[in-house]
Formats: sequence, C-alpha cells, structure tokens
Amino acid sequence: MSLPRRAMEQMGFAICCLFCDAPDVAGTERCKKCIAAHTRSRDRLSGQATTKADRLSRELVTMLASPASYIDDPEHGELMLHYVTLISEHQGEVSPRTQEEIEDLFERLRRQEKGSLIGDRRKKASWWGSKLEPEEMEDLLSLIDGGKRKEVPSWDDLLSEVGDMLEED
Repeated sequence: MSLPRRAMEQMGFAICCLFCDAPDVAGTERCKKCIAAHTRSRDRLSGQATTKADRLSRELVTMLASPASYIDDPEHGELMLHYVTLISEHQGEVSPRTQEEIEDLFERLRRQEKGSLIGDRRKKASWWGSKLEPEEMEDLLSLIDGGKRKEVPSWDDLLSEVGDMLEED
C-alpha cells in the first residue's frame, strides 16, 4: 500500500494509491505514469457522455471520488464502505469536539473583524480617499467600456432641444 499522492487525491483517486503495490516513494516513474493515465481518463470523461459506457465510467469515478456518499448503494455499498474505511485509516481519527471547543471557536469568529475582499483591496489603492479629476474619471470609464460610450447631452442641451421643438409647433 502506498500513501495517496496529492494529485491523485485532488482527482478523487486516493483509493487507487491505497491499493497500489509499488513502493511508497513519491515521484517514482510508476507514480508519474499512474497520475498521467488517470489525468487522461478524467479529461476524457469531462466531455458529454454519449454512450452507456461513458455514463457508467462517470458514475464509477464519482463513486471513487466520494465513496462515503455511496455506502447505501445496493450494489456497491459494501465496497464503498471498505474504501471509506481504508481512507479513514490513512487519514487518522479525528477526535470529536467538545461543547467548550465549539463555543470558543464561535467566540473567536464573532471577534474577528469582518472585512470585505473588495473593500480591503479598495483601501489599499493609491486613489482611495481622494477625489478623481474629471479627466481621470473619463480615462477610467473609457478603460471599462473600451471607449465606446455615447456622448450624453447635458440638461441644458436637452432643455434647449425641447424648447426648439415647442417653438416649431
């Protein structure tokens, strides 16, 4: 049995490493070949399923990626439970949290300053807190819309145009 490689865990194939008979040495040629083969398999399955074999393959990969979700499956449940057990043994046991630990966690989260990713980034900007000049605003707006803005008439222009229309009648 080999410990799961990070790439295999990320693809949902950790169980394959746990069944592998290769020596548990990261970066071996065999590991590289397995990772490459499983990557190709995942890539082939990423397109639209057109055959029954495609659908079954996807179902199998989904089951391997999350075996705990399928322990109640009538056909594969027993095997999925075995996989979950192997993965759990590899990851070690997690002790249940006490009520005090959970309350401490919530209290720490309550005390944390709630920031905004956009707001934090904005505050770091050199222009934060200063008023932009009209030319700078126009430059920024042209960057946003690619310079394709229509000229918007002022209120005076609109009122003058309406006045001209009324005089014509």
